[in-house]
Amino acid sequence: MISPASLAVACGLAAVHLLGGRLRFLDRLPRSRWLSLAGGVAVAYAMVHLLPELAEVHAALARAAGESWWAADHGGYLVALLGLACFYGLERLAVRSAGEEQQRGEGKRPPAAVFWLHVGSYAAYNLLFGVLLVDREDASVRSLVLFACAIALHFLVNDQGLQTHHPALYPKYGRWLVAAAPPIGWAVGTFAPLSAVAVDAALGFLIGGVLLNTFKEELPAERQSRFWAFLLGAAAYAAILVAT
Repeated sequence: MISPASLAVACGLAAVHLLGGRLRFLDRLPRSRWLSLAGGVAVAYAMVHLLPELAEVHAALARAAGESWWAADHGGYLVALLGLACFYGLERLAVRSAGEEQQRGEGKRPPAAVFWLHVGSYAAYNLLFGVLLVDREDASVRSLVLFACAIALHFLVNDQGLQTHHPALYPKYGRWLVAAAPPIGWAVGTFAPLSAVAVDAALGFLIGGVLLNTFKEELPAERQSRFWAFLLGAAAYAAILVAT
């Protein structure tokens, strides 16, 4: 059954990437207060809403694993750790490649192969969010709106990070790829739904990715992030989540 609400959210998430390049006021140093606020919202959603879901994911994977001790005791948390480690590795690869290019006098730009790996991974990340939208069709409208707002702001932060790493290739190719991923994921979840175990594993992986991708944009000193804006976004959205 096609859900117009989840399809609308998937298209809205795609629009975040398509319009992100037009928001010139976000691309500056010190870091825009709006990006720091968006990062705070994403972290609040991950810590207050998604981490409790991780416990449910762990329980579901433990039931599916049966006698497998590692999955029964640690499965959900290991999947989240895998998501965090994957995106940390991709970030380090992009940064190191850019540094090597700069040392060779070729400008601070990672090579094309690193670009496609980096952006392709984020496209897969966005695709999983599209798949999970279908799994949330039975959720209340309020829950879907909270999910959509937090993830849209998270995508905006990711978009600015990818633009920083790949200023030449990302606007031409990468932005379209990552924008197409949420609707494609929604179509996969609607017409070729994944098993419950696969959906739970995807959610655990995404929780680790959300935490790493948000913190890596806010914490480095060169970002000159706005602590009070980050704190305001985190506190305000946490209060909304608790109240609802």
